[in-house]
Amino acid sequence: MAERQRRRWWLLGLGLLILVVGGGVVAWQVGQVFLRSMVEARASAALGRKVSIGRLRISPGRVATITADDVVIANPDRWPAGDPPLADIKRLVVRVDLWTYLRSRQIDIPEIDVQQPHVFAAERPDHAANYHLAMAGSGGAAPRIGELRIEGGEVHAALAPLRADFTVSVRTEQAPDRPAALVADARGTYAGQPIQASATGGTILSLRDAAHPWPIDLRVANGRTEARLQGTVAQPLALAGAQLRLQLAGPSLIALRPLTGIALPETPPFQLSGALDFVDHRIRFHDIAGRVGSSDLEGTIGVEPAEPRPVVQAELASRAVDLTDLGGFLGASAGHQAAKPAAGRGLLPDTKVSLPQFHYADVHLRYKAGAIKGRSMPLDNLLVALDIVNGEVTLHPASFGVGTGRIRSNVQLTPVNGLIRTTADVDFQQLDVARLMAATHAFHGAGALSGSARIAGTGDSLAAIAANGDGEIVLGMAGGDLSALLVDLSGLEFGNAILSALGVPKRTQVECLVADFVLERGVLRPRAMLLDTGEAIVRATGTVSLRDGAVNLTIRTTPKHFTIGSLPGPILVGGTLTHPRVLPGAEAAARAGAAGALAALLPPLAVLPTIQFGTDDHHRCQALLAQARTQAPGTKPPPPRRPSPGH
Repeated sequence: MAERQRRRWWLLGLGLLILVVGGGVVAWQVGQVFLRSMVEARASAALGRKVSIGRLRISPGRVATITADDVVIANPDRWPAGDPPLADIKRLVVRVDLWTYLRSRQIDIPEIDVQQPHVFAAERPDHAANYHLAMAGSGGAAPRIGELRIEGGEVHAALAPLRADFTVSVRTEQAPDRPAALVADARGTYAGQPIQASATGGTILSLRDAAHPWPIDLRVANGRTEARLQGTVAQPLALAGAQLRLQLAGPSLIALRPLTGIALPETPPFQLSGALDFVDHRIRFHDIAGRVGSSDLEGTIGVEPAEPRPVVQAELASRAVDLTDLGGFLGASAGHQAAKPAAGRGLLPDTKVSLPQFHYADVHLRYKAGAIKGRSMPLDNLLVALDIVNGEVTLHPASFGVGTGRIRSNVQLTPVNGLIRTTADVDFQQLDVARLMAATHAFHGAGALSGSARIAGTGDSLAAIAANGDGEIVLGMAGGDLSALLVDLSGLEFGNAILSALGVPKRTQVECLVADFVLERGVLRPRAMLLDTGEAIVRATGTVSLRDGAVNLTIRTTPKHFTIGSLPGPILVGGTLTHPRVLPGAEAAARAGAAGALAALLPPLAVLPTIQFGTDDHHRCQALLAQARTQAPGTKPPPPRRPSPGH
């Protein structure tokens, strides 16, 4: 009886134990399901995207282990159903130090293990993307993360606006003497060009540890453009404490635009290296050394990410520069692919200026060159201050040295309906004529040339701007000499008979040279074009069209001292700027007729007060003016124009 009683109690106890254990198991399973649902809901709310977990397990302890299998982060609503999800993780293991959290409320994650994560990042041509997440702020301190291990990771990026489709394999590699390193390799296309890249970085642990700077070694080959970044960053998450070295090489700086997001121009092949760091929210590429084309380049470039466009600050210099290497900075052809003149029209190039690049960034550039290369280049040095703000370009100034003189210009380029409205204000300050003539390798001269030019026009190329331009050009020289072959500058082949008819020797002294042109709707007309050689005065009248290049000029020589015999008549020049010619019969006409009186020269001489001649040289032109007044009493010259600034 007692034995039967004990057996009943044992059966009852065993039943209760089974019930409790079974209930606990059921409760645990229900709890796991409830916990999984709660984690899914919290993760979905945090990412702004549906998150699902196939299985969730928790192993409790001082350091709890959370294992999630088949974690999927969905694409946005209405995204094409045939595409893979944004992320698919085979297994995610997170270890959380509960004791640290209970003591300090600090989330401490000693280890994260990610197995076979696959990410699909896509952007359609309309810029709709699946990777923009509405991340909700946690409101607390950031978690402290220890070691991250990734096994078999892959990121597939298909970005239509960037013409990019590439795959990145991501993994961590464990070394015996150090924590696991992050390793990535990329293959595919970017900006329509093949891309290959490899990167090795430090551990997640060192991201927040300034005492252990985060190492990085990145190599990228995009088409023929190559880049390498090496060094360390003390605080990568704050972009601070960078000790990085950047090397760049490629066929043109324009190829760096898709890699950097900066509107760099077309240039000849380049090779640059320098230090890279992050200061005051700006990426700074400094201690630059290298070459662009045949020009050396050094200095600093800073980029500040901003809205609506980045801001670029640059201080650059060259010891010697070939100006054709820099033509792309203003939309011209790069390198030695010189812009061609407009077919059958004129001497100015009709290559269209590239407008879109002016809107990629606001640029503030200061550049100087100690010397300018080229035997045919009469410029000796260069100083440029260039600003591009909201697509509007300002050069203030662009200054060139010519011997002991200088050309100083202020230019404004404003995009208007696909065209460029241009205003240019140029001063010529004591230009060395010997230096100018030496660059031609055909003519010779001496003296100092001064004057100014004011031009305004609208177009999509230099030729188009000039063809619609208005303004004036005033040049003058007192004293010196010029080669008589200067009349061949525009391609004229007068021959000895014509030179003799003009009464100009092979090398002539210059008492006074005045060139005063007005530009009206693309037509250039000399208000005064005269050369006083001491023995004779050579004068030109007529027009030159910058629209179609048509030339219609009359050149006349007036001896100062009348002698018995025939006097030279006018020389008629026609054709175009690219193919000028002496009109038929002009050589015979050179022996016919008499010269006009010096009084005809009086109106052009009214321009003299606007020209800044060399010291003590202005009296030569003033003497010509006085002589003309004597020859033509009662003739009143027009009032002089206001001198240009600085004259």
